[in-house]
Amino acid sequence: MAVPLSAQEQESAVMTDSIPALTQKELRKQRVARRNFHYNILGGPSYTPDFGVLVGGSALMTFRMNPSDSTQLRSVVPMAIAFMFNGGINLFSKPQLFFKGDRFRIFGKFSYKNTEENFYGIGYKTNKDYERSDSTSQYRYSGVQINPWFLFRLGNSNFFAGPQIDISYDRLSKPAKYLVEEPSYKAAGGTSEGYKNFNSGVGFLMTYDSRDVPANAYKGLYLDFRGMMYTKFLGSDESFYRMEIDYRQYKSLGKRKVLAWTAQSKNVFGDPPLTQYSLTGTPFDLRGYYMGQYRDKSSHVVMAEYRQMINTDRGNWLKRMLNHVGFVAWSGCGFMGPTPGKIEGVLPNYGVGLRIEVQPRMNVRLDLGKNTVNNQTLFYFNMTEAF
Repeated sequence: MAVPLSAQEQESAVMTDSIPALTQKELRKQRVARRNFHYNILGGPSYTPDFGVLVGGSALMTFRMNPSDSTQLRSVVPMAIAFMFNGGINLFSKPQLFFKGDRFRIFGKFSYKNTEENFYGIGYKTNKDYERSDSTSQYRYSGVQINPWFLFRLGNSNFFAGPQIDISYDRLSKPAKYLVEEPSYKAAGGTSEGYKNFNSGVGFLMTYDSRDVPANAYKGLYLDFRGMMYTKFLGSDESFYRMEIDYRQYKSLGKRKVLAWTAQSKNVFGDPPLTQYSLTGTPFDLRGYYMGQYRDKSSHVVMAEYRQMINTDRGNWLKRMLNHVGFVAWSGCGFMGPTPGKIEGVLPNYGVGLRIEVQPRMNVRLDLGKNTVNNQTLFYFNMTEAF
């Protein structure tokens, strides 16, 4: 026998049954928004210009060190892992951690690699003409790098300063039969058995940073000067020095439309190991050149990039999806030589890219870059912007 419901129970049942799906969805969104820790994981088959077809994954984690402070910058930890079909593996991360109301920061680069790579010699002419193949340039690389830097805000200004540490181990094995005879490889002590070095250095940074969101700035200026010292006293196999200057500026041209430009100079002095020369052309500047394809004691880069996300009114599912998509176009040039003031080679570069927003102001980037010197076009897949 059914028991009749009271008027209050009937009203409650009607209200519960009539909650629209959209309301439930909005409640879920609110719960997600209140969470401090956010993450996105992408994975599957992929491709890189240096390693070819591979299976990999990328993760982007963001959070506030103080969850109760909604004004604090979100710390960003992008991570990437790739498994190559030749048995190689590549792990990489460039975290940006913000502490104590942005009075203190820890940034850095951390990597582990066991992959097949290529060495093209040292100097513009050698690099430009050296043939890339499994018999001329290829070798097996295994190595690790731990490179954190610690930044303290100076007073109430946008200036930061602090120390950095760089520890790395590089081992080259199974060099290609013609690579063994390459002059700079032989001069550095490379043999048919391979080449290895250990590097341990300390340094100091001075940084000015007025960017609104460091991982994907819409406005502001970034200027970084750093010097590093690697000596046998600290455990390094060789003694050498590194000096880098990094200037970046961002100008908003409208809602989610940005013009960004940069000028960078990387220089090493002394007797650096083969793996510690300055590289011109990486996934974070002149996209279109193989990693390490051009190296010497000095490299300089100037480039500009236009970035725009698609702005829609989110009126339907298609507009909501398009709201997370954008594009970029860039042009730039690299310069390289044996000293900061002696330029022996010029490396023009341009390209276009697709952006997919996976978290507010955090994008996955897919870039197609052109190397006009060697007439090659390379594809890149990364988390966060190039600079």
